Amino acid sequence: MQDDRGLPAHLAALAGYSRFLARLAGMRALQDFDWQQAAQQGLPPGALDERLQAALTEGAPLDRALRDLRARTLAQLLVRDARGEASLDEVVSALSELATVAVRHAERHTRAELAARFGVPRGADGREQVLQVVAMGKLGGGELNASSDIDLVFVYADDGDTDGARSIGNQEFFIRQGRALIGLLSEITADGIVFRVDMRLRPWGDAGPLAVSHAMLEDYLLAHGRAWERYAWMKALAITGTSDDEKALNKIVQPFVYRKYLDFSAFDDLRDLHRQIRAEVARRDLRDNIKLGPGGIREIEFVAQIFQLIRGGRESELRVRSTREALRRLAATGRMPAETAQTLLAAYDFLRRLEHALQYVDDAQTQMLPDTDDGRARVAGLMRAPDWEALAEETRLQREAVTSVFESVFEERGAGAPADTLRVLWQAAASGAAYGAELATRGFDPALGEHLAALRNGSRYRTLSATAQSRVDALVPLLVDAAQAAPARDPALAALLALVEAIGGRVSYLALLQENPQALEHVAGLVTASSWLAQYLNQHPLLLDELLDPRNLATPADWPALFAGLHRELDAIGDDTEVAMDALRQFRHAQTFRLVARGLSGMLTLEALADELSALADGALQEVVDRVWTGLRGRHCEQPRVCVIGYGKLGGKELSFASDLDLVWVHDDDHPDAGEVYSRLVQRSNGWLNRLTAAGVLYETDLRLRPDGDAGLLVCGIEHWRHYLEASAWTWELQALTRARATAGDASIGARVEAIRRDVLAMPRDAEATRRDIVDMRRRMLDAHRAKAGIFNLKQDRGGIIDTEFVVQYWILAYAHRYPELLDNVGTLALLGRAAALGLVDSSLASRCQDAYRRFRQRQHLLRLNAQGSSDVAEAGWADDRSAIDALWDATMGSLPDAVPALHGRMPPT
Repeated sequence: MQDDRGLPAHLAALAGYSRFLARLAGMRALQDFDWQQAAQQGLPPGALDERLQAALTEGAPLDRALRDLRARTLAQLLVRDARGEASLDEVVSALSELATVAVRHAERHTRAELAARFGVPRGADGREQVLQVVAMGKLGGGELNASSDIDLVFVYADDGDTDGARSIGNQEFFIRQGRALIGLLSEITADGIVFRVDMRLRPWGDAGPLAVSHAMLEDYLLAHGRAWERYAWMKALAITGTSDDEKALNKIVQPFVYRKYLDFSAFDDLRDLHRQIRAEVARRDLRDNIKLGPGGIREIEFVAQIFQLIRGGRESELRVRSTREALRRLAATGRMPAETAQTLLAAYDFLRRLEHALQYVDDAQTQMLPDTDDGRARVAGLMRAPDWEALAEETRLQREAVTSVFESVFEERGAGAPADTLRVLWQAAASGAAYGAELATRGFDPALGEHLAALRNGSRYRTLSATAQSRVDALVPLLVDAAQAAPARDPALAALLALVEAIGGRVSYLALLQENPQALEHVAGLVTASSWLAQYLNQHPLLLDELLDPRNLATPADWPALFAGLHRELDAIGDDTEVAMDALRQFRHAQTFRLVARGLSGMLTLEALADELSALADGALQEVVDRVWTGLRGRHCEQPRVCVIGYGKLGGKELSFASDLDLVWVHDDDHPDAGEVYSRLVQRSNGWLNRLTAAGVLYETDLRLRPDGDAGLLVCGIEHWRHYLEASAWTWELQALTRARATAGDASIGARVEAIRRDVLAMPRDAEATRRDIVDMRRRMLDAHRAKAGIFNLKQDRGGIIDTEFVVQYWILAYAHRYPELLDNVGTLALLGRAAALGLVDSSLASRCQDAYRRFRQRQHLLRLNAQGSSDVAEAGWADDRSAIDALWDATMGSLPDAVPALHGRMPPT
C-alpha cells in the first residue's frame, strides 16, 4: 500500500515527523523511487558516482543530475537513519561521498567550459595547472551532516597563463572557474540545490581572492595565519587535483597545523576560541544549540583537536581529519584513557544523530533543540524516543558527560590562583631578601631567594615575549609548591628554576609544565635525585613529554616494537638527512631518559639498566647502518656484508647513560670495491653518530681499537681481523677482545665474529708471560693516574674496578683453552662466579669480590647521576671492599713491580 505521495504505508508515519521527507516524496526525481529497497539497502562506496555517471550517460544535464542525486540520496539516508537501519558512519560517509562526487564533477565540467574559451592554465615550467578544491570542516573530516553547507578553499600550484588564443592569467582562470563551480552547486532551481558553499575559510576570508596559488597560501599562513585557522586546516583535504599537487599542499599546511615540538601553548588558543564561542552562545541565547552550546559537538571536537595539535607534530598517527578516528587513535596510543574516549565517542554518536533528526524535519541547517510541542514531537519521533521528555533527559546526560571531560582537559592551572605572598612578591619584582624570607616560611633555604630574584629581575625574563612572561608568572608558584613536596626541597627548587631558565622563551614547554601538575611533581622528584638528569632535561626539554603519562616509565621497553616505530618514522621522513638524524637522536634521548628514570625509581637494577642501554645502542647502530647504506652511492649489493663489533662497555653490556661506543668494523665481501665502499659506509655512519645537530649527538664513538689503531684501515676484512688477532695483537688488545661482541650489521657475519673471538681467546698461551704483560700494563696505568691522598678512585686505584676486571681477563686468556665456560661474554660478576666454580679462586673470596665490585659500580653510577665526571670518593668506608680485591689480585697476579720498562709498540687508547 502507498499513500498519495508514493510512500509505502510503513514509511508514511515518517513523513508525519519530517516535512522534508514529504517534500522529497513529491519531487520529480523520486517518481520511480523504490522506497522499499532504499530502506533495506545501504550505500556501498562508489555507488553514488556510478549513479551520477549513469544519469549523465542517459543525457541528463549535470546540474539536474546532481540535484536528483542529492534528493534520492537524502531520501534513502533519511529513511534508513530514522528507522535505525543506518549507523552514523554510514550516514556521514555517504553524505561526504555525495559532496565529493558533486565537487569533482562540477570541477571537471567548469574547467572544460573555461578551457574551451581561454586554453589550459600552465605554470612557468609549462606544466598543466588544475584547480585544487580543498574540503574543510566536516567534509574534510568525512563527517558531513544532513543539511550542511560545504566549506571549501580554492588553490592551485603555480602562477602563469593559459595557452589559448585568448590567454588569461591562471589566477583569473581559477577565480572564474571557482565562481562557476559555486553556482553549479549552490544555485536553487526547480530541482532544488546540491550544496550551499561557504568560502570564508580562504586566506583573508571574504576580503581575499577566491583562488590563491600555493605560494600565496604559504605566505599567508606563515605571516598571518591565526590560531583558529590551525584547527580549520587540520581537516583540510584536497578532493580534486593531482597527487603531486596534493603532496605540495600538505608540505605547506602540515607545518602550520602541527608543530615539531609538543605544543601545549595550544591550550590557551583553544580556551580563547572557546570563550568567544561561549560569549556568542550567551549573547544569542544558544544554550540549546547541541553544536555550540555547553557539552555540544564542538566541545568534543575541541578535546580531540587539542591532543592532536599538541602531539601531532611528533606522532604522525594522530594526524587524522575525522573526530571519531582521532578519539580512537588517542585511546589506542594511550594518549587518552579508553573510558574517556568511549564517553566522547558515545556522546558524539548521539549528538550527531540528534543533529540529523533536527535537520530532517525541514532540511534546515540547524542544531537548536525545538521549543514547540510540535517540533519536539517530530524530533522525538525521528530519534525513535518514547517521548520528548525521555529524549531531553538523554540529551542532558550526554552533554553533561561531555562538559565533564571538556572541563577536566581545559581546566586552567596556575592562572587566577589566590594572590598569595609569593605571587605578590613576584609581580612586584621583589629583592632576593624578600623572596628568601617568604621561602623560609615554607621550609626552604632563604638563600634560594636570590635565585628567584635573578630569574625575575634578569635580562632573560625581561626579553621574553609577553606570552612567555605570563607563562613564567603562572608557573613559578607551582614550581615552589612542587619543590616543597619533593624529598629534598632545596635542590629541587634550584633545579626547577634552572630548568625554567633553560627553557627560556619556548612557550610550549612552559605551558606543558603549567598544564600538567603531575608531570611537574615528577620532574621535581627526578631532578632532586639526579643532577645529571636535570642537566639532560635542560638540554633536551622535549623529554618532558615522557613524564606526562606514568605508563611511559612503568612499562618495560619493547625494543622490537620501539625500533619498528622508529623505522616507520624515518621512512616517512624520506631523504631529509638532517631531520632523520634529529629524529634518531630524539628517540635515543627519550629512551635513555625513560631507562634512567626507571632505574632511579628502583624498577631496574644497575645490571638490567646497563643491558637496556646496550640494547638501545645496538638498535640505534643498526638503524644508522641501514639508513646510510640505503643512501650510499656506488653500493654493489642490497644488504651490506659488514659487522659492527662493540668493545668495552658496549661489548660487555655494561653501558652507562654517558658512555661512548668503542667500535670495530669488519666486512666479508670479496668485491673489488668492497674496501672503498665500506670505508665510506663507516665514515658516513660515524657522521650520523657523532655529528652535533639541533638535537645533540647520537653517540660519541672511538674507532681506535681496530687492527693497527689510527694507522689501520677504518674497516678490514674479517679474515684480516682474525689474522691480526692471532699473530699481531698485543696482550691488552686480547684483554679488550674478552668483552667484544657483534652489535649491528649482518647476523651471519656476527656469528663468525663470535666464533673467531672464542677461537682466539681459547688459543693456548704462556700463562706467565700473559700475567707479566697484564701486571706491567697495570703498573703503567697506575703511574699515569697517581692516587690522591684521602681519595679512592673507584675505577683507577688499587683494589678497585680495573684490578677486578684485569684478573678476570687474565683467567680468560690463561685458562679458556681448558675451561671454555670462561669464553662466554657474560660480564665480570658472572665470570667471578664461574672462576670460583672451576677452582681458580676461593669461592668465599670470589663472593666478597662480587659484592665489592657491585658496590663500586653502583657508587660510580650514582656519581654519574649527579654529574660528577670522575670516580673519586672519600677513602673512608671502602677498606673491606678494597682488601677483598687486593687479596684477589695478590692471589692471582702477584705483586706489582715498582717500575716497568718503557713500552715500545702500540699503546691502548686512553
